[in-house]
Amino acid sequence: MATPLPAGLNAGTYALDSTHSQAAFTVRHAGISKVRGTLAITAGTITVGDDLESTSVTAELDAASVSTGDANRDNHLRSADFWDAENKPTWTFASTGIAGDGDDFVITGDLTINGVTKAVELEAEFAGTATDPFGNARAGFEAKTEISRKEFDLTWNAALETGGVLVGDKIKIALDVSAIKQA
Repeated sequence: MATPLPAGLNAGTYALDSTHSQAAFTVRHAGISKVRGTLAITAGTITVGDDLESTSVTAELDAASVSTGDANRDNHLRSADFWDAENKPTWTFASTGIAGDGDDFVITGDLTINGVTKAVELEAEFAGTATDPFGNARAGFEAKTEISRKEFDLTWNAALETGGVLVGDKIKIALDVSAIKQA
């Protein structure tokens, strides 16, 4: 049985607007605080079919665009200790299925970070549609997931004198996406 599209979302191809879309992440630091950062979503397509099951999503993120508010930390994250952005500059996501009800749904797909691909589930929400001042039909979406750094071979760490490690394993990722319907 086909699941209807969220009200207001029309079938068609939508290109992710990289100037109005962003990926944010949060990771535990020293076991007591959180470090937050962002990555640029550089490209992507949402192909909306006649129902959720015939809809798909792809996205590319720029590993070198990391911004945490600290240049030294950003450079360390770009290094081979973490993302090796020079040799593996692009993170990708490609959906393998979408299921849901109303404006809330789950997107399953393959996420590739640091050359390692793992299946993930994104809890997603349709934020609505609008026509911008330039006549573009836009659709907005929010999504979130949590991944394990270790599963993507991101294992650099430092032991703390009090026990534990400097960088937590779990990373929360949140996406805010604006996409423009193509002619």
